[in-house]
Amino acid sequence: MAEHPAYPVGLRLAGRRVVVLGGGQVAQRRLPALIAAGGDILLVSPEATPSVEAMADAGEITWQRRRYTEGDLADAWYALIATGDDEANTRASAEAERHRVWCVRSDDADRATAWTPATGHSEGVTVAVLTTDAKGRDPRRTAAIRDAVVEGLRDGTLVAPHHRTRTPGVALVGGGPGDPDLITVRGRRLLAEADVVIADRLGPRDLLAELPPHVEVIDAAKIPYGRFMAQEAINNALIEHARQGKSVVRLKGGDPYVFGRGMEELQALAEAGIPCTVVPGISSSISVPGAAGIPVTHRGVAHEFTVVSGHVAPDDERSLADWPSLAKLTGTLVVLMGVDKIGRIAETLVAHGRSPDTPVALVQEGTTAAQRRVDATLATVAETVRAEEVRPPAVIVIGEVVNVGPPPARAPGSSRASR
Repeated sequence: MAEHPAYPVGLRLAGRRVVVLGGGQVAQRRLPALIAAGGDILLVSPEATPSVEAMADAGEITWQRRRYTEGDLADAWYALIATGDDEANTRASAEAERHRVWCVRSDDADRATAWTPATGHSEGVTVAVLTTDAKGRDPRRTAAIRDAVVEGLRDGTLVAPHHRTRTPGVALVGGGPGDPDLITVRGRRLLAEADVVIADRLGPRDLLAELPPHVEVIDAAKIPYGRFMAQEAINNALIEHARQGKSVVRLKGGDPYVFGRGMEELQALAEAGIPCTVVPGISSSISVPGAAGIPVTHRGVAHEFTVVSGHVAPDDERSLADWPSLAKLTGTLVVLMGVDKIGRIAETLVAHGRSPDTPVALVQEGTTAAQRRVDATLATVAETVRAEEVRPPAVIVIGEVVNVGPPPARAPGSSRASR
């Protein structure tokens, strides 16, 4: 006779008696989920692992230090039989059958009335996977399927957008330094659920191609500005689409709050009464040097690092950086948006005490397929940038950490300029 597949169901155990027989490794793995389900848990076992004992000490379960006896399952809704005594397991299983208690056996699944699926969780969803073919039951394959589904939900590669519970609003998502694999799991999931994506050119562009056809993708650099400043136009676009009841993602490069004007956008949304979620991103100030083999700190070399914007020159009245003080620091200086100003930055640092022989590395298009690293010193960096035609975006690292690692690989477009 063909075997019938198990019927999947979710048991609501809150406040209901759950009996666990055996306090070993199986119980240790299963108890946290039963506790989270709110079950009134009775553990019957003469011994328990330290972790299970800690659950009892914390009052999460009631532990009776004895062996199973007839009648233990009389008032149970669910039972987990996981002792090392086959005879006791058989008697307990028979009692569960008489009392019509759903019973899982760790030693013999075929003699149980219920099976424990491989489960995982993602944003309010529980994924449970059961093998339907009893003869080909493979727990490792079941767990692998569970892991693949949960990971897909978490990172957005398995698109399952909310419909009933989704609240319109804006998410400011830090996309990381450029490599699409370096966006956060939460950022990728929100991106997959968006109706509208307003993207910076420095965001992980490859992810946009994965979006469903109905998602409207707007290049922030091409928003019609009219009489507005560029940032004000972006703010207005975020507000307008959110007010239409859409889920909007503002996809930004790096982290929204590291020279990303994320707070300006959040303030504009707050004033308009638009709910906003901020998802931090991996900042290029740390990740790009790391991808190029440069640690921003290193024992015995640099005990601090400072990140500074180079979008205005040191002698520009708009500059808020204290360049004379920065020159006196002994740690690492990371300059963002400073390629076209690096000559004046280097001159200022040297004029205020930094050695002209201080190593400098420029990492262009960091973490992407076009990444290249160009090395120089404060004395030679201006000429090196011109000769090597270094273009934004590039992260500039100034300090002895540049020389800590092995020489960079000689990839096409890479160079180790003379010092």
